[in-house]
Amino acid sequence: MVDSEVGRLRTVMLHRPGPELQRLTPRNNDRLLFDGVPWVARAQEEHDAFAATLTDRGVEVLYLTDLLTETLEDPSARAQVIADTLDSLLLGDTLRHYLAGALADAEPAELTELVIGGIRNDELRGGRGLVTALMQPHDFLIDPLPNLLFTRDSSVRLGDHVAITALAMPARARETQLTEVIWTQHPRLAGTPTLHGWQAENLEGGDVLLLAPGVVAVGVGQRTTPAGAERLARQLFQLGLARTVLVAPVDQTRATMHLDTVMTMVDVDTVVMYPNIADRLQAWTVTPGDDHTLDVSGPEPFAIAAARAMGIDRLKLIDTGTDPVTAEREQWDDGNNTLALAPRVAVAYERNIVTNGRLEAAGIEVIPIAGSELGSGRGGPRCMSCPIERDPLV
Repeated sequence: MVDSEVGRLRTVMLHRPGPELQRLTPRNNDRLLFDGVPWVARAQEEHDAFAATLTDRGVEVLYLTDLLTETLEDPSARAQVIADTLDSLLLGDTLRHYLAGALADAEPAELTELVIGGIRNDELRGGRGLVTALMQPHDFLIDPLPNLLFTRDSSVRLGDHVAITALAMPARARETQLTEVIWTQHPRLAGTPTLHGWQAENLEGGDVLLLAPGVVAVGVGQRTTPAGAERLARQLFQLGLARTVLVAPVDQTRATMHLDTVMTMVDVDTVVMYPNIADRLQAWTVTPGDDHTLDVSGPEPFAIAAARAMGIDRLKLIDTGTDPVTAEREQWDDGNNTLALAPRVAVAYERNIVTNGRLEAAGIEVIPIAGSELGSGRGGPRCMSCPIERDPLV
């Protein structure tokens, strides 16, 4: 159950970076959505420290690779993952037939590594034909999934349901297929009601914020479409999971790809927000209408719309101060992307000194973590975590 951004975090899903990051090169890092080629060993050290920080605070950490491997013990789950992985018109029948057999013969742990780490042309032991002959040896037949590190995007817990999202970028499309199998077939999570789905309109978890019980904000921009926000709103209203959805357009740039790159919650009535958008972030207020219609009003300043929907006098904003250069640098370094462990307790990258100082001055306990290598994919502590269980707010 998750009905807020700040209820005490009890259980979270992470993905420890692995061989898929070692597949990044200067030739493919742009296509695979990384701004550079990370030092993988250091990224793993940083991620281990992040996980240890959560564990030390009483949070149960579940690893996506462990969950997937356990899920793949089930034959139907194996068949589904293999079919989804090979559903590409680029493979051709000869190669697809060979890979289907090779993946079917793999043990669960090996299959997990193959579908996440990818397969290069020069790693094949068979299946040679026209497709492989016309590809370079280092070309990937199955792409690696380095962005799986950001578990927030591929599924979102909303109350007692989970939204399986639909990722916009081709390099990330398979992530939600794996997430769906975990949520629907892993022994611990099976039975969790699902909504949306990876075949629906584009919607990413980084654009979904649970401002308060019954109040959900959805960013629309580079990754989430207006149609994705509309479908989510309809489902939330039909299931009684929300009474108000605030839809906020976000600049369609790499630096502001998701709503949580410019704003995250650190208390029940407080957000840390990128100051360069604080005065111009707008919201449309969406509520259920008659006969399955939606009532849409606005736009108006986000802070005003949010406070009214949340039933509070005002939404408190913490920003990085008045220096626009510092604000822009720290926003790029995920200074606004924090993970709340409880009200007024947040994990943040240590390098964002000014933002963290502003948080501490406002009475927020900041738990700093290193992220020099983890941040090369443009994601902070919130991006790297998918809450599975939080305490309800009292």
